[in-house]
Amino acid sequence: MARGKAVAIVLSDAERGELEQRARRRKSSHGAARRARIVLLAADGLNNCAIAEKLDVSRRTVGLWRSRFAERRLAGLDDEPRPGAPRKIGDDKIAEVVTRTLETVPDDATHWSRRSMARATGVSVTTVHRIWGAFGLQPHRVESFKLSSDPLFVAKVRDIIGLYLDPPERALVLCVDESEHGAPLVRANMRTQIQALDRTQPMLPMRPGQVERRTHDYKRHGTTTLFAALDTATGAIIGTCMKRHRAREFRTFLDEVERNVPADLDIHVVMDNASSHKTKLIRDWFAKRPRWHSHFTPTSSSWLNQVERFFALLTEQQIKRAAHRSTAELEAAIERYIEAHNRDPKPFRWTKSADDILATVERFCQRTLNVHAKVG
Repeated sequence: MARGKAVAIVLSDAERGELEQRARRRKSSHGAARRARIVLLAADGLNNCAIAEKLDVSRRTVGLWRSRFAERRLAGLDDEPRPGAPRKIGDDKIAEVVTRTLETVPDDATHWSRRSMARATGVSVTTVHRIWGAFGLQPHRVESFKLSSDPLFVAKVRDIIGLYLDPPERALVLCVDESEHGAPLVRANMRTQIQALDRTQPMLPMRPGQVERRTHDYKRHGTTTLFAALDTATGAIIGTCMKRHRAREFRTFLDEVERNVPADLDIHVVMDNASSHKTKLIRDWFAKRPRWHSHFTPTSSSWLNQVERFFALLTEQQIKRAAHRSTAELEAAIERYIEAHNRDPKPFRWTKSADDILATVERFCQRTLNVHAKVG
């Protein structure tokens, strides 16, 4: 494709309405919705590079659909005819499968399977699989979410994201948290939950054609609490294991952090709303240190705290598959992991602006309201 100035896109009201409908229509394929978004962003004046970055596609893809729309308008966004035998399933049948998947459930289950949908619509299991794949439908999966009800959500998001993307001069930004322990499972999408666990029988090592195997049951050998502070600029970790995670342990950890940070810099601490972070003991600790500034994440928004990403790495790379016969053995493994991490630390790259995050939350809330309005 020849390089040069991108062709300008000017939309009529009818074209913009159709493109916006394609971009948000539930029955649109992922590709069709993405093409509509490319043209809409082009019409808003964005160049190809900005559109490619915003939609996470290549600049070549943006240029292709931009040019095709400029030449043939809405018809240019349709797929070209492909060689091969004509498909046997018509658009009406595809629409039926998609509509049933999105808007109904079977009488004997909470969600559709490929086999139950095939029986209900009179197509093959393979056809259902292909249609679901084309439209990005996965009725067997479910994800959890929780929106923050913090009345200061917007202000706190802007405050913390501002520290990440535009930190103050001569200041250090630290993300601080302690792991909460006691549950036997370790999940990368939750805060790290560490127990010293050993399997009831020896693990069988990996070999050609056979993955590593271990017993499903385990023996508990106590718990430990990891306090960690992440330097957002370098990715370095200050970490300490303690038996409990009360306010007094948190103050002891803050003392440890203070001994390990430059004395001539302001310190901005990002932390969540755990009760141990807001006691009089901790408030007094910060009040006696004017160069220390506390920033609290909104409630139910621990994902804003970058140290959670480190906990996830620790869980996946060190804790999840290991066996520990004592808390001392567990703590030694954690300390070795932190030492190895700090030999070549790399900061986590925060890419979303506060406006992007708030716009995403707004769209999610609007979709939720629309769904409940239809149900009602």
